[in-house]
Amino acid sequence: MSIETVKAKDSHVSAEQFDVRDYMRLDLFPHFLCPGCGHGMALRAMMWALYENNISMDKLAVVCGIGCSGRLGAYIDSNTFHTTHGRPLAYATGLALARPDLHVVVITGDGDCLAIGGNHLIHACRRNVNMTCLMLNNEVYGMTGGQVSPTTSADRYTTTTPGGNREPVFDACKLAEAAGAGFVGREVTMQVPTLKDLIREAYDYNGFSFVEIRSDCTEIFGRKNQLGESAEMILSQKSSTRPESYGSKVEQPFRPNALETGVLVRSGRPEYREINNPGGKASS
Repeated sequence: MSIETVKAKDSHVSAEQFDVRDYMRLDLFPHFLCPGCGHGMALRAMMWALYENNISMDKLAVVCGIGCSGRLGAYIDSNTFHTTHGRPLAYATGLALARPDLHVVVITGDGDCLAIGGNHLIHACRRNVNMTCLMLNNEVYGMTGGQVSPTTSADRYTTTTPGGNREPVFDACKLAEAAGAGFVGREVTMQVPTLKDLIREAYDYNGFSFVEIRSDCTEIFGRKNQLGESAEMILSQKSSTRPESYGSKVEQPFRPNALETGVLVRSGRPEYREINNPGGKASS
């Protein structure tokens, strides 16, 4: 998302210099998030990345779907769209093509993006239109009662899997890579500065960028699966992930079933308009 992005600010701006309240609709606070929910930390990282990339809020368009993640757009003091369930990527594609001067960011959840909206994700990756998709993955439909989602871990209890989930987990990053996304990354909400840096790179990428943000649902998913207090759930993110960088040769400690975090894919695919505009490759 490199259009008119000016990196005027230091890439290592401290948290003390950045005030998230400058980016929020404060009249809508207090927010609706449950105690311990990771979505608030993710929202802070998103806004911090905007600050460091010097992206004007007047040139930002945030598109959200339905679910806990979909409510985050209401708190961002910019151009925000609350769309229908599973369709934020479809709305965002049209918006990005009609207004290439805008920085288009989609905030979506695992159910919104991978279940009812799964087909839109595949084709957004394939088309490579310049926008960023930030998918908050808390492994459950939190807002509608705690139903199983495509990313619910095996054997976890939900209201629709009272005997434990028997389906394999959907790896969103592998799906995005296979569908052609030029930039794919993953990070956990425990690592807010690292998550911010990853989102900065996604914002800067010229093409479709996809970031999976692992977030905790403490009140519904955590309680039902007896995962402990919110602090315990956040700390468990460290043991369930393994930092990784695209092309890195650094040896990482082996942890079975640990998810790789960091930039997983970065390619030089031409952005959609480079191919389809008059004079582009598709017109020759």
